[in-house]
Amino acid sequence: MAKRQGDEKWIHKYRGFVILGLLLAMFLVFLILFVHFFYPPRQEQTVHVFIKEGATTSEIAKMLHDDGVITSTRIFRFLTWLKGNGSDFKAGDYVFDKGIHYAEAFSILEAGPNYQARFTVPEGLTVEQTASRVAQATTITPDDFIEAALSGDYSIEYMSSANRDNLEGFLFPKTYTVANDVSAGQVIEMLLNQFKAETSDLDWSKAEAMGLTPYRAVIVASLIEREAAIDEERPLVAAVIFNRLKKDMLLQIDATVQYALPEWKDVLTYDDLKIESPYNTYLHKGLPPAPICSPGLASIDAALNPANVDYLYYLAVGNGRHFFTADYNEFLRVKNEVQKGN
Repeated sequence: MAKRQGDEKWIHKYRGFVILGLLLAMFLVFLILFVHFFYPPRQEQTVHVFIKEGATTSEIAKMLHDDGVITSTRIFRFLTWLKGNGSDFKAGDYVFDKGIHYAEAFSILEAGPNYQARFTVPEGLTVEQTASRVAQATTITPDDFIEAALSGDYSIEYMSSANRDNLEGFLFPKTYTVANDVSAGQVIEMLLNQFKAETSDLDWSKAEAMGLTPYRAVIVASLIEREAAIDEERPLVAAVIFNRLKKDMLLQIDATVQYALPEWKDVLTYDDLKIESPYNTYLHKGLPPAPICSPGLASIDAALNPANVDYLYYLAVGNGRHFFTADYNEFLRVKNEVQKGN
């Protein structure tokens, strides 16, 4: 009898250990699932998700799940119901990290669209080329951008009234971050304001001292931008331009012919140099009527501070560098040597 009672106690004790072990195992499984679903490992990847107007919680959950933002649509829907915040989710473009917490996903959706477009306007682009850059990163089409640029709705201190509908030269080169649904007008205002900000410390009176308006100084800067690839040569190119203007010589700058042509050419022909255009400085003396591109700050500074040299000619000799001289015969000699070398 005593032995049977001892066996029963051992069985009860063993059963207690088994139940405790099962409960512990269930708790561990629950903990693993909880961590997996509520605190998934964040991935070093981002995804772009567009939430349409009027999207239901189930539709949003499916999009986030399909793109790897969340691990369970059911948990997302349950937590949304529990929090009662589904109506606070805003439509629009979003960027999410993959594998974020549900609470973080809710915070982003409640804050509103966070997707931003990023584009770079390099030095030396025309308005048309800038339009293509903007279109690649935003919903703005090139035609919409160009139409807005030609509207004449913008003003900047250094633009002559006759050229308010020509923003060439003033869409400042830089990297910009904008909302994905930004308008063409907003982008243009941003680029124009950047021009004002970047050039606010320049001494524009230097242009007037050289007989130029600030607007015409920007025209010179645009020529420098397209002709010089190395910063140290920009003041030298500026000097050649001003020296030739003083002597009433044709500027004969290839970049102005390229601007006048309907399409860019790797090599200009003699026929190209005869194209009838007010921008063709092989045919018309003086500066072209407007800038031919958007110059960077280094080129604008060079236009206001040309080198104190008597150079009248320069010639590309390779690696972005030029040979400068005041002697025409020396220019021809070096030109002949370069052509033989090629």
